[in-house]
Parts: sequence; C-alpha cells; structure tokens
Amino acid sequence: MGLDIRWPIGLMFSLIGVILVVFGVVTGSGAEIYHRSLGLNVNLYWGLLLLVFGGLMLTLAWRGSQAPNPPDETTTRGSSSTSPPRR
Repeated sequence: MGLDIRWPIGLMFSLIGVILVVFGVVTGSGAEIYHRSLGLNVNLYWGLLLLVFGGLMLTLAWRGSQAPNPPDETTTRGSSSTSPPRR
C-alpha cells in the first residue's frame, strides 16, 4: 500500500511551524504581547519545536520510501531453483 501518513503530518506541522516562527520574529520586539507569558516569545519557541517535529516526520517518510521492498511470497515459495530436487 502506498499511503504513508508521515508526509501530510510532516507538511502540516512544518507549515504551522513556519507561520509561528515568522509571527514570533515579527512581533518579537512587542513586550506587551508577551506580558502574559512572562516575557517569553512562545510563538517563536513553539514554531521552532513544530518545525523540528515536522522535519523529523518528513525525514522518516523520505527514508521509508527509500527502503527496499520485501520479496514477494509467491516468487520465493514456488520457485524450484532454490529448493533441492525431490527423489
């Protein structure tokens, strides 16, 4: 089956991470926005975390698509060249 759920998960988290990082960088100088979070730029930090997770999912999906396929059962069971001749 050719469906790998890691591709859309990685793309979604990476896209949201990029949006949060850009928003965190643009609003980083506004102290009144981050007053409730004790002055921490949570948008930047969570965006970076989401980017790392999305990149990990994309890397795992890419490595999974590069893995060789296992041999088919019908070709290994039915072949007479690998089994010894019957007497």
